[in-house]
Amino acid sequence: MNNTDDTLAEVKAILADFGRGMQELRKAQAETDRQFADQIKKLRASIKQVSQQMGGMANSNGDMAQDYFFNALYKRKTLFGQKFDEVKTEKRKIKKTGIEVQYDIMLINGKSICIVEVKYKADTDDVRSIPGIKEKFRQNYPEHADKKLYLALASMSYNEYVEAECKKLGIAMIKQVGDTIEIYDEHMIVF
Repeated sequence: MNNTDDTLAEVKAILADFGRGMQELRKAQAETDRQFADQIKKLRASIKQVSQQMGGMANSNGDMAQDYFFNALYKRKTLFGQKFDEVKTEKRKIKKTGIEVQYDIMLINGKSICIVEVKYKADTDDVRSIPGIKEKFRQNYPEHADKKLYLALASMSYNEYVEAECKKLGIAMIKQVGDTIEIYDEHMIVF
């Protein structure tokens, strides 16, 4: 053999080795891709599980806040200088409209109704949604059209922005303070 043939043989051997190396690399890459996909699948399952647990905790906190304020208001039954005869929660489907309504707490007497939205930790979006309650309430409860309507937010936790928004919109604030509640209604609007 001459040098050209030797060089050509070496190049063929190198190319064959390179080809085998590329096949091994492709197999390794495919295995890495499969392992990565498995890890992503496991991570998504873990995230879903944590999200469900967090949602469960948030629901528990919300339920705890609602129970706390319901019991406190049921025991007290006096707000805004008025005695309320009935304290209840309301969730029902209005037959006429098919709309499902839910009010965390309703206090009712012969002249007035107070609807209390309950949050574990209120934010400004919660406050901004409360004025919409009055239109829906008046629409879905025409039998109470002649009654004064009060709106309130009860929360275990307030910040200055939430308080400012409540004052701006005329929504009373009910706060947990130790073992009792305090009501801030000097800015409240009667609807």
